[in-house]
Amino acid sequence: MVRLRSLFLAVVVTAAFLGSLPASAAEWKPFDPAAFAAAQKEGKSILVDIFAAWCPVCRAQNPILVQLTREPKYKDLVVFKVDFDTQTDDVRALKAQAQSTLIAFKGETEKGRSVGDTNKDSIAELLDKAL
Repeated sequence: MVRLRSLFLAVVVTAAFLGSLPASAAEWKPFDPAAFAAAQKEGKSILVDIFAAWCPVCRAQNPILVQLTREPKYKDLVVFKVDFDTQTDDVRALKAQAQSTLIAFKGETEKGRSVGDTNKDSIAELLDKAL
């Protein structure tokens, strides 16, 4: 009987915890040219995040992006992460000159980009352009 109560309590606590998480959030994926092209063709809202692990600006941008993309209004946004150091062909194809570049797309149309921005409000404005 004690075991059953413990199990019931665990289920209730887990359900309460899961209920406190956002109902929806953006989908994050490693950049893959085929997946990116498919998302564009489908007319999706897309953010491309070109980052480098050693980049302090990229490290400052990441928690802002994570926080923003948890908001329900970005639930349909697809975020593609591009590694500046290892995906050089993709970086070139996206016409990016530096790490810490954020590029917003709506389908196949580029809606805006920023480089080195760590201001939450202006990053949110960029994300909004993709919606």
